[in-house]
Amino acid sequence: METPLAQPDPEDKDWTFVLERPCAECGFVAADVDVTDLPDLVLAATAPWAQVLAGPNATVRPAPRVWSPLEYACHVRDVLRVFSGRVELIRTQDDPLFPNWDQDSTAIEDRYWEQDPTVVAAELHHAAGAISAAWADVRADEWSRPGTRSNGSKFTLDTLGRYFLHDITHHLNDVGAR
Repeated sequence: METPLAQPDPEDKDWTFVLERPCAECGFVAADVDVTDLPDLVLAATAPWAQVLAGPNATVRPAPRVWSPLEYACHVRDVLRVFSGRVELIRTQDDPLFPNWDQDSTAIEDRYWEQDPTVVAAELHHAAGAISAAWADVRADEWSRPGTRSNGSKFTLDTLGRYFLHDITHHLNDVGAR
């Protein structure tokens, strides 16, 4: 299958605002998150994807410029993988600079719309388990360790965890699974 003619507009919103105020779209409140609960919260936030991907409309875009549930699931799987790497960087390096990740290019290059929903569900489940374990390994004295995104946004493991949790829970809202 060719690239869908109408691609979603590239994401240019700076979602770091969720660290300071609730997300008006999904209701996420970062201040309510106890980061020591991240291992369980990640598993709870990723569990619905298996059912979403098993649904009859998993590969159907609701509008030409809106991702299908499959495309959102691919993105969430990749967010889990990217943030696993970022957690590792912060824990092993002093104030690392995170490699840039262009989520829009990744979606096109990896042809999200052509991936197998069953395979994506398994990969997402595996990636969720890996990052859940990574969050479980964070020691109390590590939550304040810093890291910097390629655009200059500064995070600690604490704020990275809250920001990350918003990303993966927000997309459940996008596909009507929350």
